[in-house]
Parts: sequence; structure tokens; C-alpha cells
Amino acid sequence: MQAPTAPELRRGVLAVSVLHDVDLEPNSRGVTLLGSPDVWVSWGECRRALAGHEPESATGRRRLTDWLLARRWCADLPAEVLELALRPVGLPVDHVLHPGLDWVRERVLGDALDLGFGAVGIDPADPDRVLLVPLTALDHAGIDPEVAWTGARLLLEELGALAAERVARDPKGQLRPYGDCDALTLLGARSLRTSVAACAGGMGAAVVPMRRRGWTRLALIDPAFGPAAAAATAADERGFTRPLLMTADELTLAAEGGRPELIVLRDPAADVPWVKDVLYR
Repeated sequence: MQAPTAPELRRGVLAVSVLHDVDLEPNSRGVTLLGSPDVWVSWGECRRALAGHEPESATGRRRLTDWLLARRWCADLPAEVLELALRPVGLPVDHVLHPGLDWVRERVLGDALDLGFGAVGIDPADPDRVLLVPLTALDHAGIDPEVAWTGARLLLEELGALAAERVARDPKGQLRPYGDCDALTLLGARSLRTSVAACAGGMGAAVVPMRRRGWTRLALIDPAFGPAAAAATAADERGFTRPLLMTADELTLAAEGGRPELIVLRDPAADVPWVKDVLYR
């Protein structure tokens, strides 16, 4: 696919300006986000934000909007406040909101989940939202990403340990957000993966079709539920379309293939409706 041209990028950022009331001035080399201070974003950075999407498509416009707003809102905060607001965020490697390889601070073994920076409390309209933060925003604020990631990683492990206790007590092993980390992000915590894998005898499994909910006791889940739930979830809130296998150190997608929806159809019908002699009905 051919990289978007400067005129196409200009039209994309102007759409962001009109639709989201962002003060900006495009020129031949990039765009200036007006404010105190002004923020310079090159066309090359805009292309990285798009990650191959057309700047005038719905997905491309969403990615460009999130990137430019994050740059603007991060610049509005003192560096020490921004550093305290940083949080870990986990996304599938092919997720529509994934900001690209520049954003990735850690890829969990198994090539399914990437971890990077987010920040809470910087979106004026939704202070509880964890917004993805481009690395260029940290550079602009003078924050060392290595030092900041050490703190974010420690927070993730602490929240993962607390989430693991809740998962162990839940009858269906439901994985829910904890603190400022959603279900996908918590999968990046070794403490959580260790607990789930240990309860399963060494290798655990999970279905996480959406960013804010997952299940770890698959014997109680219809095999067709995960793919169906993922397909029914909006792309920006979607999780993994296939089940996950995990050990303490690794998280990977189950192999493609099979038709799980047929498993239920092959079950014999129960003679008495209220006596279920099969697992699913």
C-alpha cells in the first residue's frame, strides 16, 4: 500500500480539527498543535500514527485523532504530573488501536500481546479513560521511558496479583478490569499468568473476546462463545478472536481451525428438558 501523501495527511488533520475542535496549523512539513506550548508533529509521525490506514477513512481518522489529542493533552500537563498519570496498556498485536512498534515497550512471549504506555486523567471529557500515549509525547515532556516503564511494570504486576485472587474466587474464573488496567492489560502481568497456569496444572487457557472481560475456566464456556462475542464487539473494544493458552512466561493464541459451533449441535437432545445430561443446552 502506498504511503499517504502530504495533501492527504493535511485533509486528515483538518478533519480532526473540525470534528474535535483541535486548534492546529498544517504546513509543508507537518502540523503545529496550537497551545501553550505549541506541539510540532511531522508528517512522518502522522504516517506512523495511521499505521497503513488511509487518513480519510473512518479507522485512519480515529487513529489520527487519538494520536494528535494525546500529543496535545500530554503537552498541557507538567512533566511530573504526566509521569504520575502513566499506566501500562496491553493490546493484541493486530488490534485496530495499536499505535505501532514505536509504542511497544514489551512484547509478551508468544507474539499475541504488546504492552506500552497509556495515561489516565488527561482526557478532559473522560478522566477515567486510559489514553494511549505515543513515545514522542514522553520525549517532548523530557520523561525517560525506561525509568517510567519500570514503574508502570511494577504497577501491572501488583494489579495482576490482586486480579488473580479475584479470578481464583470467581466460579467462572472471570477476568475483569482492576485499577486502571483492563482485562487485556492484566494478561501482561506474569503474576496473573502464573496463577491461572498453576490452577490448570501448568498451562492455563482463557477466552478474552473484549477488552474489559475474559473467562479462564473454559469447561464452563460454550466453545463458540469466544469467536461470536469478539465478532459482536466493536473493533476498538475487541479483544482476542481465538482462545489463549498461557504459562507463567508465555501467552499465545490457540491454533486456527475447527468449527466450535458444531460441538453443541452434535450433543444429543435431553429427553427431559430440566435434566441436562450434556454440558451445554
